[in-house]
Amino acid sequence: MREASFIERNKEKWILIENNLRNKINVDPDVLASDYIELTNDLAYAQTFYPRSKTKDYLNELAILAHQQLYRDQKSSENQFKRFVQQEIPEAIWQLRRPLLYSLLIFCLAIAIGFISAQYDLDFVRLILGDYYVDMSIANIESGNPAGVYQGGSEVGSALAITINNVRVAFLAFVLGVFYSIGTGYILFSNGIMVGAFHHLFFRYGVMQEAMSAIWIHGAIELSVIVIAGGCGLAIGNSILFPKSYTRLESFKRAMKTASKVLVSTIPFFIVAGFLEGFVTRHYQVSIWLCISIIIASFTAIIYFYIIRPYQLARINGWK
Repeated sequence: MREASFIERNKEKWILIENNLRNKINVDPDVLASDYIELTNDLAYAQTFYPRSKTKDYLNELAILAHQQLYRDQKSSENQFKRFVQQEIPEAIWQLRRPLLYSLLIFCLAIAIGFISAQYDLDFVRLILGDYYVDMSIANIESGNPAGVYQGGSEVGSALAITINNVRVAFLAFVLGVFYSIGTGYILFSNGIMVGAFHHLFFRYGVMQEAMSAIWIHGAIELSVIVIAGGCGLAIGNSILFPKSYTRLESFKRAMKTASKVLVSTIPFFIVAGFLEGFVTRHYQVSIWLCISIIIASFTAIIYFYIIRPYQLARINGWK
């Protein structure tokens, strides 16, 4: 093929690619990769048949630009991930601060109700936890190992099973928000009642301090993250009930996008909670100070990531 024919056949394609590259237009990465392949193919052809032509030099320059653009996009993907973790998630948490607070209040209220109800009705704990679980816990208490329930099974199996169960509860608290927040409220309330009744069982037998040193090794993160997932669910439900100036569908989409970012942020915490419950809680009698240190560190991490850091960034960036 003569060089003139080669140029005539491909010049429109080259002009379009050049405009995209030189004018710094945002191009879909797949399109950019396809253009780069086209350029390298044309460059190889020109190098073979027109090695001393300006066409070859022109295509070589475009290929270099395309390669640089692709490399920049790869670094941009890394930067986008950092931005997602360091900016978008804290901003989403800040936007959901009220539903997260409501979720915490509902959960704490339910714990108080569960504890007080067990105080005035001795059968309440059995109603909530079941006879088998209560009898097993009493037997552990009498044997001097009140949190012995966490020592059953293998460490790896327990960690996996616990993590999966925690994710299931959080997922339910999240998705049931579509039922106008009622489903999320039920998950928060029922789990809070259970926690309150569970703690009263140990309080009644005078082993509250020892039991809490075990329970809250993993519970500090586990229960905190369930509350956070509940806040996400409430945000979704509220977006349907109170769409403000948006349509209900648009309000729901916006809330779902924001809440999903917050929910994604809980995944590492669930993994840590599962690890602690499977591998660490069973050794709670080794050192009370180790237990306290883990509990403090866990609450500190939660408070920093979900309260302090979003507040700091909100003041810096002027988030509303």
